[in-house]
Amino acid sequence: MEHVGNLEKRLWSSADVLRSTSNFASNEYFMPVMGLIFLRHACSRYLKVRDEILPTLPSRGGKTRDLTKADFSSRSAIFLRHEAQFDYLVSLPEDQSPSVAVIHAMETIEEDYENLKGLLPKQEYTELDDDALRQVLRIFNDPALQKADGDVFGRIYEYFLTQFADQKAHDNGEFFTPVSIVETIVNIIEPTRGSVIDPACGSGGMFVQSAHFVEAMKANPNEELTFYGMEKNPTTLRLAKMNLAVHGLDGDIEKAISYYEDPHKAKAPFDYVMANPPFNVDEIDAEKIKDDKRLSFGLPGVNKGGKVSNGNYVWMSFFHSYLSEKGRAGIVISSQASSAGGQEAKVREAMVKSGDIDIMCAIRGNFFYTRTVPCEIWFMDKGKPEHLRDKVLMLDARNVFRKVTRKIFDFSPEQMKNLTSIVWLYRGQEDRFAALVQDYLTTAQSEAQAADFDGLIAALEAAQAYLTKHTDTADLTAAIGKLRSDAAGFGKASAALVKPDNEIAALASTQAALQPVADQAKTLIKDIDHVAKLAQKAQDAAVAGGEKAAEGKKLLAAIASARVPLTGDPDVQLTVTGTLKRARYFEGQADWLLSRFPDGVFCDVEGLVKLVGQKELAANDYSLTPGRYVGVAPEVEDEDFDFEETIKDIHLEIDVLNAEAAELAETIAKNFEELIV
Repeated sequence: MEHVGNLEKRLWSSADVLRSTSNFASNEYFMPVMGLIFLRHACSRYLKVRDEILPTLPSRGGKTRDLTKADFSSRSAIFLRHEAQFDYLVSLPEDQSPSVAVIHAMETIEEDYENLKGLLPKQEYTELDDDALRQVLRIFNDPALQKADGDVFGRIYEYFLTQFADQKAHDNGEFFTPVSIVETIVNIIEPTRGSVIDPACGSGGMFVQSAHFVEAMKANPNEELTFYGMEKNPTTLRLAKMNLAVHGLDGDIEKAISYYEDPHKAKAPFDYVMANPPFNVDEIDAEKIKDDKRLSFGLPGVNKGGKVSNGNYVWMSFFHSYLSEKGRAGIVISSQASSAGGQEAKVREAMVKSGDIDIMCAIRGNFFYTRTVPCEIWFMDKGKPEHLRDKVLMLDARNVFRKVTRKIFDFSPEQMKNLTSIVWLYRGQEDRFAALVQDYLTTAQSEAQAADFDGLIAALEAAQAYLTKHTDTADLTAAIGKLRSDAAGFGKASAALVKPDNEIAALASTQAALQPVADQAKTLIKDIDHVAKLAQKAQDAAVAGGEKAAEGKKLLAAIASARVPLTGDPDVQLTVTGTLKRARYFEGQADWLLSRFPDGVFCDVEGLVKLVGQKELAANDYSLTPGRYVGVAPEVEDEDFDFEETIKDIHLEIDVLNAEAAELAETIAKNFEELIV
């Protein structure tokens, strides 16, 4: 199957046809699109599970009993009648309306599954052009999708949610929390078994990532976790239930305004709380919630209009109250909350003194698609060991990020692992930290030893032999000779590397031996780029057009294909440049960890992490802003400094600061108004 990233982009581009051929505004057409993805995935899962079930069905008198819903429910799949299967919809005769057929397919699923009753998109399809809908049905019947498993469909589903969030297609994008932030929460609170609640669940991303965490342990999430959610927006509620269903998950999600309603009260307490509630809400009616038992730390500040001045600490109190005696929580909240004053500061002090605030993680701006301001993730743990109950781990991850676009950042998979490994050390799980370093070093060594220069050098020599007939290739010849020599030295050094042990001292020695090899990889990447440019220069000098130009172009294409990493099928081996970059990259990840935690045990790291006690917290007004404690990270020289990219980053940072300034100015003005009235 082609690389899923390319497939996602192609499907998105094609599905966008529906917007241009319907009466929908851009904030309306996302539901019928998500409905088609739901149908496609449900059908793929149905067919896969059906083929597993059929050989096991009992037969009597030569007749095998029919398939039932129960057969599929036990395997996290949806039973589909014939008319709801994608092959049937794609092969509709021209005289039948595809919109009518899709609506009927949705109706049959709702008839068979009470929890989806009235939730799947139906009437929306009557607004679509039949020819366009047929086209999109064919696109979503792509052969690559017919055999795709749940993980692939899960990624596609999340990709579409991401795109719609980027468009602010629904509720200003507030239905979607970026996957890397959700994964970070899940990785740290580790929801392995028990009940999970998200009182502001949006499209259900917290539940899906929790399920992925359990699946990675080779367990069934429906057997290990029970999901409960609340969502006030009816359209987003539909999206959440579809999201769970498309991932084969069960969950009890209720329509509710969490400030005033608690539909899952009878199910409390919960083992895990995960949420990304609306930031800085100021319209909560204080009179309605003043006696709410979930406000165990008291009501935050109330303005003269009888409204809670800022809802952040209402949420935080609620989340704390939901937790079982050993429960954990991970909550995304505005960075304003961690140092807020007034009555909010008193609530925060009480929360800190409870000993249940576990970790504070600062995230830089531009992680969200619709908010540029920075945020923080609050982690609570009522089951903290006694020696940590009077401490809070301050983790400043604002310098840890990857640029997705000029405006959007996230964490790479390795960055998420690195941040999580710091928490492992804090919890005394040094073996997990060492295993991650060992994995990085093993991967880096494997990539270095897999680098094969033969194809590239052969392509270069073929080009040189041809071009030398037409122009001076002395520089090219010398560069090829140097590359051949450097490649031989790299191969010898890579072959001498020893498989890393899992002891931290041995890992440090392995990393020290691997570092010069990674430096050689960097040099070789530059050498390859240089020699390719010399080949292009020689080609330009040799001929201006005609047959000779065509022959030279073919030779240059062979060089390009031998040096550039493939972006297609992940099962195809990367070319030499790709393996060199990966070797250097993974060595860099191991170095990032070992340079900060050289002994493989937790320690304070300037500008990154610090374990802070109650005395220091009290001296700082119980502020929970990590940057206030960890200090400033030492400046690290960037070997790959790019001036143009840096200028872009500066402009991006100005945008972030301007957005923060506007938000702070609004808050100050509102507070001042309350003071003088």
